[in-house]
Amino acid sequence: MFNGIYFEYPYFFLLLALFIFCEFFCKMRLPSFYFPHATKFMQKGVSSSNLPLILKYLAIFLMILALSSPVKDEPYELEPKKGHEIAIIIDASQSMQARGFDRSNPAKNRFDVVKLIVGDFIKKRKSDNMGLVVFGAYSFIASPLTYDENILARIVSQLQIGMAGKYTALYESLAQGVNLLKMSESKSKIAILLTDGYSSPNVDKIPLDVAIDMAKKEGVKVYPIGIGNQNEYNAAVLLKIAKETGGVAFGASTGDELEAVYKKIDELEKVDIKNESYTYLSYYYIYPLSLALLFLMLYVFVRNKNGRKN
Repeated sequence: MFNGIYFEYPYFFLLLALFIFCEFFCKMRLPSFYFPHATKFMQKGVSSSNLPLILKYLAIFLMILALSSPVKDEPYELEPKKGHEIAIIIDASQSMQARGFDRSNPAKNRFDVVKLIVGDFIKKRKSDNMGLVVFGAYSFIASPLTYDENILARIVSQLQIGMAGKYTALYESLAQGVNLLKMSESKSKIAILLTDGYSSPNVDKIPLDVAIDMAKKEGVKVYPIGIGNQNEYNAAVLLKIAKETGGVAFGASTGDELEAVYKKIDELEKVDIKNESYTYLSYYYIYPLSLALLFLMLYVFVRNKNGRKN
């Protein structure tokens, strides 16, 4: 607790020298009166203890210590919050049940692999304000924008296949991601759109061009990712979305490739943010001052009890 403590006004310690000087050379001179046999009364009523003198010296020393203002610098860093605004859009349609996406564990379905990789990506983006959109036959915002990457990663881990229906409203999900970022005033808005299928025309209520125009109007850069075999998702549509919004389209046929895609996006959208350092001054004068007052009260009490001046 007291490591690194220093005195803000150390020159107050010169008062100690002044006090010692006055103890020897500034004695109070009072007129003397002689009372015969007075020593007998003093021997019986006055204690010869040095306690009052010790209490007085301790009180004065501690008061001077308090005047010197012992302080301690406690540096801390303000966590930066100046990264990107990111909408993470995840396909939770029935086709995500397909297995074999993870070569090391073929029994895992695509969605389980996606949740792990997306969760890791989220935890690495500590300075970003991120939100989550989940879609199937319809889309919904599973989490508004938040800087708490741990809560967002936990939400991702609890997602279930089919929770938004079994079909794919791809364009509606993009529009929902743009809406998530719409209220943001950030200059850097990103949407990462992951899907393993084609848009279902019977359920997708928003045309592709309308969704793209919405993204362009709000300045949202889109990174579309198609997973699975190339014939399982519409690569041409993903390329168009990326090209018109200034993003990059990716494809991943395995979990390892998908992990590499998120690493690439992480590198493309890195922000060099410097932490702001501050110093907090902790003052400790209250401790010697409290002790000084305590010793001073004890000194007055003992002196009055003993009937002696020290």
